[in-house]
Amino acid sequence: MFKNFFHLIGSRSLAFIEESGKIMMLLSDTVILIFRRPFNLKGIFKQMEEVGVKSIPVVLITGAFTGAVLALQSYTGFKRFNAEAFVGTVVALSVTRELGPVLAGLMVSGRVGSSMAAELGTMQVTEQIDALYTLAVNPVKYLIVPRLLAAFIMMPVLVIFADLIGITGGYIVSVNILGSNPYVYMERTWSYLEFNDIYSGLLKACVFGIIIATVSCYQGFYTQGGAEGVGKATTKAVVLSCLLILIFNYIITALLF
Repeated sequence: MFKNFFHLIGSRSLAFIEESGKIMMLLSDTVILIFRRPFNLKGIFKQMEEVGVKSIPVVLITGAFTGAVLALQSYTGFKRFNAEAFVGTVVALSVTRELGPVLAGLMVSGRVGSSMAAELGTMQVTEQIDALYTLAVNPVKYLIVPRLLAAFIMMPVLVIFADLIGITGGYIVSVNILGSNPYVYMERTWSYLEFNDIYSGLLKACVFGIIIATVSCYQGFYTQGGAEGVGKATTKAVVLSCLLILIFNYIITALLF
């Protein structure tokens, strides 16, 4: 019994280390190829549209209702201590530091990460990636580099939208629904909000973009098993991306604050 248990733990640990090594090797190869010619600007802009522009509605809806519910809950709690004036501060700090980048990352991983894994997985099982090799085209340079750059560039932009709409949603709920003083709300929001709060959220967004693109492309690039394998790769890409976003969010927060 114990022998089987330790064998299971050992095999799982080795599989985890092996897969982590493959992901890091793919990321390092991708970063090196970013600076090598030719530069696929058309592919980069296309992926920027896919990752950024088409994700704006989802991110805006998420940010708006996050700021709104945060203001509602904060107001209800602070009212017990006659501290309603600090609702704007709590909303601004929470959205810019944590909720904006984390929720935007989770939504993008579900919408874009699954798409990347499914697209590359389908190309892998239908041997389209093998065809690129026969044409002397580096598939990492052609397929993964544009996706990584697009996610790295567009995630901070999406987080800025999430921050603005989140603070606006909190303002609407606090002022128009709960009857807070609009001047006090805005004064408390901007007087306690520092550049470091915004900078930390944007830094997290860049890291989350790298995580989403790397994990999703890795899962799709090494897909096996036909249509069933594509489904499994897509699921693993989303789940692993979300888990890594939450883990690295804690690590970055612990390092910065």
